[in-house]
Amino acid sequence: MEKEQNPKIDESLKVNTESTKKKEDLEKKETELKPEDEIKALEEKITRTLAEMENQRRRFEKEKEDAFEYGGFSFAKESLNLIDNFDRAKQSLENDEEIKDSDVLKKTLDHLDIIKKDLISIFKKNNIEEIIAVGNKLDPNLHQAMLEVEDNNKDPGTVVQEIQKGFKMKDRLLRPSLVAVSKKPEKNGEKSDEKGDK
Repeated sequence: MEKEQNPKIDESLKVNTESTKKKEDLEKKETELKPEDEIKALEEKITRTLAEMENQRRRFEKEKEDAFEYGGFSFAKESLNLIDNFDRAKQSLENDEEIKDSDVLKKTLDHLDIIKKDLISIFKKNNIEEIIAVGNKLDPNLHQAMLEVEDNNKDPGTVVQEIQKGFKMKDRLLRPSLVAVSKKPEKNGEKSDEKGDK
């Protein structure tokens, strides 16, 4: 059995479908950019992409330079222990009572000095330099103060003793110098006041 179709309903459905289609077409036209606007948007996108690529290239170049310049940084830092051990060995031999003032000691110390000088020479060829500390003002970027020494002759904050040598590789710190720094002597009156306050 066929259903009877109501012409009024069919007509209203047709009108609704047409109006919906017109609305969709209008919205589509509004969302579509004009060719000029589309070109501007694409130009901005390309400009941003090119800038990002240039920044990435610069970062890569900097990382490559750093790897070339400071590639041996950790090796150099570990190698500093060799110089420390030469100094400790020399000091130990000089303090040994059994061989003190002997020709064997003098020859051994001379050989140790030659090896140490060669090692320092190799460091210098690879841009590893000692930090000169004694006599200079304390610089927290290069020095690490381990103790204070009372000294009337020096300005406060002057390095008076080097406990362990510091080194730099080009402009980077390998390790700071461990130093003793001068300070003004305390007066006896100040000490007794402090004790009296306690």
